[in-house]
Amino acid sequence: MVFSSLVFLFAFLPAVLLVYYIVPRGLKNVLLLLASLFFYAWGEPKYVFLMIFSIFINYIFGLLIQALREKHSSKKIVLVLSILVNLAILGFYKYSGFLIENINALFNLSISFEPLPLPIGISFFTFQAMSYVIDVYRNDAKVQKNVWDLALYIALFPQLVAGPIVRYNTIADQIKARIHNLELFAAGIRQFIIGLSKKVLIANPLGEIADTIFATNPGELSVTTAWIGILAYTLQIYFDFSGYSDMAIGLGKMFGFEFLINFNYPYIARSIGEFWRRWHISLSSWFRDYVYIPLGGNRKGPWKTYRNLLIVWTITGFWHGASWTFMAWGFYYGIIICVERLGFNKVLEKTWRPFQHLYVIFVVMVGWVFFRADNFSYSFDYLQSMFGIGAAGLIDKTALLYLHDQAYLIVLGILFSLPLLPWIQKRLDQLGERRQILATMRFSISSFVYLGLLLMVTMFLVNSTYNPFIYFRF
Repeated sequence: MVFSSLVFLFAFLPAVLLVYYIVPRGLKNVLLLLASLFFYAWGEPKYVFLMIFSIFINYIFGLLIQALREKHSSKKIVLVLSILVNLAILGFYKYSGFLIENINALFNLSISFEPLPLPIGISFFTFQAMSYVIDVYRNDAKVQKNVWDLALYIALFPQLVAGPIVRYNTIADQIKARIHNLELFAAGIRQFIIGLSKKVLIANPLGEIADTIFATNPGELSVTTAWIGILAYTLQIYFDFSGYSDMAIGLGKMFGFEFLINFNYPYIARSIGEFWRRWHISLSSWFRDYVYIPLGGNRKGPWKTYRNLLIVWTITGFWHGASWTFMAWGFYYGIIICVERLGFNKVLEKTWRPFQHLYVIFVVMVGWVFFRADNFSYSFDYLQSMFGIGAAGLIDKTALLYLHDQAYLIVLGILFSLPLLPWIQKRLDQLGERRQILATMRFSISSFVYLGLLLMVTMFLVNSTYNPFIYFRF
C-alpha cells in the first residue's frame, strides 16, 4: 500500500484516523502499531515477519548495551555485532544478487541464484533501527524498555516505506506523550495534500515523459529530446521524493508527531555542498553522523577528510541500489564536493549568482543520468546525445511534440521547485494581519484550493494507471 493509492486515501487512512481519535489515550500507540503492521503486510505479508525480527533483535541489542554500560569493551562488541547483523539482513535481501553476479563475472563462474524480492522500505527501517542502537551506545538516547514503543518507532507507517529517516531521540518523548489539537491536525492535512499533489499531479506525468525517453536508444534521440528527458526526470525525482516526505510529515502531524523537514528546495542551491544540505536531509545527516564523523570527519587533516568524503559518498550511492551506476553516482558527488572544499567554492562565490545556480543544476542533471540509467553503457551514450555526439540532430519531431503538448508540465515543475508557495503564504499572512476580512477570505480561499487539489488528485488516480513507486528499489 502506498500513500498515493485510492485504497489508502479513502479506506485505510480514514478508518485509522477515526478509530485513533475514538480509542482512549492508552490504546492509541497500540492502534498505530497494529495499523502500521497491517499497512506493511498489505503489499508483502511474509516480510512483515522480517521487520518484526529486526525490531526484536535491536530491542535486545539496546538492552544489552544498557546492561553493559560500565563495561566499555563488552558494550562495543555488542554494538559491532548489532551493526553487522543489521547490515547482514540488508545485504542479503538487497545486495546478494549483485554480489553473486559480480563474482560470476570476475571468476567466470556460473553460481545460480534466484533473485529475491526486495522488502519495501528495508533500507529505511534498517537505518532507523541501527541509529537507535548507536544512539543508546553513545548515550544520546535512553534505552527503550517497552518493546511495543520501540516497535512503533521502527514500524510507524507514515515514514516506514519512504522515509524520512527519523532519529529515535527526536520522537522518543512523542511516543510516550504527544499533543493532539485541531491546529496541528489541519496543518497535517494541508501538508499531506501538498505532498500528494506533488506526487500525482507533477511527478507522475513528468515520469511518463522520462520513462518514454529513457526507454529509447540514445542514438535515436535528438539533443533537445535528450535534455527534455533528463529535465523531466530531474523534476520527477524531486517532486516524487519530496512529495512522499511531505505526505509522511503531514500524516505524522495528524497523529501528533512532529518529524523534521526532509527537503528544503534543493534546486535553489548555489553549490553542491549546499544542495546536499537541502536534499533528503535525513539521509545526508545519517551518513554524516554515523559514518563520516566516526571515520574521523575533517578532524585528521585534509587528505583524510577527502578520503572520508569519497568513502561516505560511494556508500551513499550504494545505499540507493545494488548497481555500479549508483556507486559511480555517489563517487561522482564525492569528487565534486572534494573539489569544492579544495577552493572551488571560493571561486564560485565570486561569480554571478545565476551562474552558481546553473552550475548546480547542470552538475545535478548529469548525475541523474547515472542514477536513472540501468548501466554505464546507456549512461555514457545518453550523455553523448545530450551534448550532440551521435545524436539524431539538434531537434526532431518528438522534441517538438513534447514542447507543444507537455511544456506546461515542465514550467510548473520548475516554478514549484522554487520556494513559491512559502512566498505566497508569507504575503497572504501579512495581508491578513492588516485586515481581518482578508484573513477570513484567505482561510476560505485556502480551504477551497486544498479541496480542489484533493479532487484533482482523485480524478487523476481514477483515470490513470501510471502511479509508480520509485522508492521500491530503495
